Amino acid sequence: MPMDEARLLRRHSNALFVIPGLDVLIRIATNPDALGQIRSSVKVTHWLAERDFPCVVPAEVEGQPYVIRDHVVSFWRYVEAVPAPAPSSKELGDILRRLHAQPLSVGVGRFADPLGSVTQAVEAAPDEVSQNHRDWLANRIAQLRRAWAEVEFPHPPGLIHGDAHPNNQLRDSSGRVVLGDWDHVAAGPPEWDLMQIHYMHRRFGHVSAGQLDEFADAYGWDIREWPGLDLLIAIRELNGLSPYIRTASAKEFSRKELAHRVDSLQAGDTAARWSSPPKGS
Repeated sequence: MPMDEARLLRRHSNALFVIPGLDVLIRIATNPDALGQIRSSVKVTHWLAERDFPCVVPAEVEGQPYVIRDHVVSFWRYVEAVPAPAPSSKELGDILRRLHAQPLSVGVGRFADPLGSVTQAVEAAPDEVSQNHRDWLANRIAQLRRAWAEVEFPHPPGLIHGDAHPNNQLRDSSGRVVLGDWDHVAAGPPEWDLMQIHYMHRRFGHVSAGQLDEFADAYGWDIREWPGLDLLIAIRELNGLSPYIRTASAKEFSRKELAHRVDSLQAGDTAARWSSPPKGS
């Protein structure tokens, strides 16, 4: 495989490279403890693809994922996403309805601690993360972990994607929308998947109120009717800080965005807009 020809697409939670001509995407995890998660993502997506489920598919590379220089590396069939029409919230609702109806026989890990990654990141935070922010984050994590332990979910656990927001939808050249980034696939509460689009609406403004309605109609249940939604969003807000903490020492954008996000959380500002990493970074 001509690795010297690989082209960087993005570097955030993962570094993504594509090898031109081979249609192979290389994912390099920035989380050093990601091996178990990536093994599950390879196994589950291969199984789902055999069931004609619309997801990205692992490349035919024997024995993957690999650990190379303390990084977890996996290989996937590259999806050349078409820019229009953009995948819709209705299509996401349809995909999640199908996913949550799948059996759990594939054998995935339990979604037990949604705050595990950010806890590890805070404990190992570089000097670029202020002590004030570290202390506040540690206290907030403990508070939300206690609240998570008390949640009563209205639906039974099942197969969940774990990060099912609109940015992880891709429309391929045939017009089919597939779901990518399965690093957090698990057996867990469907509500965790249904919350993601509301988190994107609140913090990034990428989703309109009308699109939230379309999503709920397509799925067949509206999570806004359940009082636990705000708690799940609060947990997701902290969960999403992990890559910014881990890359704060190397990336100016991570340092600035992390500080902005934590400042808004400390202030209780649920209307503050957050920014995604620039494309190519």
